[in-house]
Amino acid sequence: MKILLVNPPHTAIGSRVPNEHLPPLGLLSIGGPLLDAGHQVQLLDAEFGPMSHEEIVSEVLRFAPQVIMFGHSGSTSAQPTIDLLTRKIKECLPNLTVVLGGVFPTYHWKEILGANPQIDFIVKGEGEATVTELMNALENEIDLSGIRGIAYRNGLEVIETLSRKPIQNLDDYRVGWELMGNRNYTYWGRRKAVVVQFSRGCPYPCTYCGQSLFWKSWRHRDPVKFADELVMLKKKFGIEVVNFADENPTTNRIVWKAFLEALIERDAGLILVGSCRADNIVRDADIMHLYKKAGFERFLLGIENYDAAVLQEVRKAGSVETDKEAIRILRKHNILSMATYVVGFAEEKLSDHYKSLKHLMNYDPDQVQMLYVTPHRWTPFYHSVKDKKVVQPDQRRWDYKHQVLETKYFSPFFLMLTVKLMEVAMQLRPRSLKRYLFHPDLRIRDAHQWYYRIGRKVWFYEWFTFFFREKRTRSGPALSDFWQPFRNESALPAQSRPADQATHRAPAA
Repeated sequence: MKILLVNPPHTAIGSRVPNEHLPPLGLLSIGGPLLDAGHQVQLLDAEFGPMSHEEIVSEVLRFAPQVIMFGHSGSTSAQPTIDLLTRKIKECLPNLTVVLGGVFPTYHWKEILGANPQIDFIVKGEGEATVTELMNALENEIDLSGIRGIAYRNGLEVIETLSRKPIQNLDDYRVGWELMGNRNYTYWGRRKAVVVQFSRGCPYPCTYCGQSLFWKSWRHRDPVKFADELVMLKKKFGIEVVNFADENPTTNRIVWKAFLEALIERDAGLILVGSCRADNIVRDADIMHLYKKAGFERFLLGIENYDAAVLQEVRKAGSVETDKEAIRILRKHNILSMATYVVGFAEEKLSDHYKSLKHLMNYDPDQVQMLYVTPHRWTPFYHSVKDKKVVQPDQRRWDYKHQVLETKYFSPFFLMLTVKLMEVAMQLRPRSLKRYLFHPDLRIRDAHQWYYRIGRKVWFYEWFTFFFREKRTRSGPALSDFWQPFRNESALPAQSRPADQATHRAPAA
């Protein structure tokens, strides 16, 4: 079949300001199995430009696919754009089959299909096996009810099939890297870059994060095969920077150490950046030299909060002492630390933000990323804040960089002001400026300066959009009304589902 994979343009600040783009790993991951199954597959990456809706429709018409598949890493904030684009495309190509995948569609499949008759199928969960089975069924007119992991419409009825089990061997499916074509994917100072996954899932049950729910279980690639793949990416595609999309790639020390040693043995000369838990950094203090030798230049650490009661409430399973020690260990080995800090977990006052700033100063990370709590409906945290009012009704802004819930002691402007001032204080403190100007490792100094350049642009752009492009409301709906009543029925055994969810009727990216 003739299949077009579409990465829609995103409204997130990170997509618009840096003018650097990473390839859409989710779409490439389903593209590989589809190519291997004999389908004709192309990628339309509308992030470049970004392309206007009219340009996207024109490119779709030019390619004239039989099937079009949409997916985006920021699936919640991208969904309104996908809804609009698919309507426009289906008007021009009424016989086109439209497929959608990702985290948000996995949990909001019923609402999406109910409100969007132009969308035919939703792939729930991991898509590699599901899309190949779905395309085979469509091509050969096979009954759809036996395909696990999809939702579709049968007349006026919305159908969900049985859930698909997680992929046990991640090496069974290859990433379709060739679909990148000649696009200039860059990161880390306009160096050619890709996004990869060594593992999927997370064993930690943080209540505000849906990763453990979506991926179900933690699994990893073969460490030697994965190292070989990174070397291939450098030799064949000229890749210089590898950004790990894993939630927790270092979870299993034995296999992670095997990967580091395999990559060192191959002398890849790559720049690696990723994220992991602070306690894993502390655990691996004795092998941190392997991290550096393999090429790691930065780790993002989810500090999230300094208050022990808050950390316990959201089941972060971390501690202030561990966070500080992890940053110290990374600095000892000339690896940058980026601390993410989330505001909004509790009803914070100005004094709480001042204490937060003092703690961040004490942590002394190299970089800081301030985020706003964003309660997705499929997470346990949602239920603790479902009665709070939504101040940002534009779903396209639900990207962790915009306030979406009311705060008792702050107006949106005042909350924005305190968060932006905290960022300024952190990045302009003397110790940070000293590393920015005089860090002894030239590559790390270059990375520092690249981050500062991006940070300045984002900081001013956020203020511009706050005043001139965004709308907020003081009388928004309660969160439970904004996200309609929800029950994760796909988690129930088949015999326990309501009658209208029966799977015998015949639809991640």
